[in-house]
Amino acid sequence: MAGHNIPHFQNDGGHRVIEVGVKEFMCTGASVPFDHPHIFIDMGDDNEKVCSYCSTLYRYNPSLKPSQTNPAGCVFHVKAA
Repeated sequence: MAGHNIPHFQNDGGHRVIEVGVKEFMCTGASVPFDHPHIFIDMGDDNEKVCSYCSTLYRYNPSLKPSQTNPAGCVFHVKAA
């Protein structure tokens, strides 16, 4: 399976808000089997966007790297088969 260039985020902790260091990303919901269809989210000129599936509020934080979240641990990692 090829890797992905667009960061993927998940919300296993049920956080109301997740800060991310990018404005274009994928939301996966939670880990399998509690995930939802992986959807692309583009904040555009805004600094916040709500996932239409899981209602997680994503907030842009320019001090974070693309592989970081606040709270920590919300980056989705593809597991090898």
